[in-house]
Amino acid sequence: MKSLVSVTTAIGIAAGGLATAGTAMAAPATAQERVVTADAGTLAVVNLGLSSAQAKNVQRWLKTYHGYTGAIDGQLGTNSWKAFQRCLKKYWGYTGAIDGIVGGGTVSALQRLLKANGYYNGPIDGIAGDGTKAAFKTWANAI
Repeated sequence: MKSLVSVTTAIGIAAGGLATAGTAMAAPATAQERVVTADAGTLAVVNLGLSSAQAKNVQRWLKTYHGYTGAIDGQLGTNSWKAFQRCLKKYWGYTGAIDGIVGGGTVSALQRLLKANGYYNGPIDGIAGDGTKAAFKTWANAI
């Protein structure tokens, strides 16, 4: 019985060591990609490549035109994206839930907004690739 416990313990230590090594080797998240803790739970921050200053521009725009009531903190979290989704639903063909989750439907509608305003010339594919992110940055600087 002792050898079974010893083997199990050794395997557990080795597995834990490997898991720790795997996470230790991961690149640190940027400020825009971190998950921050809020009173209501966790709030995913998805800036899609925007700097904090650009994200603040977006939040001010959302506050002025689309009912955003959160902080102007440069972190596009759930409440920022819910306000954005309300805009995208009203004007840009977003058909999903107003849930603050940045999925393919949200990105497709964002691409339509960016394309209609002359900032994006790629496909409406729901993928937040380099072209979408560059267009979003340019738009965020202009609003």
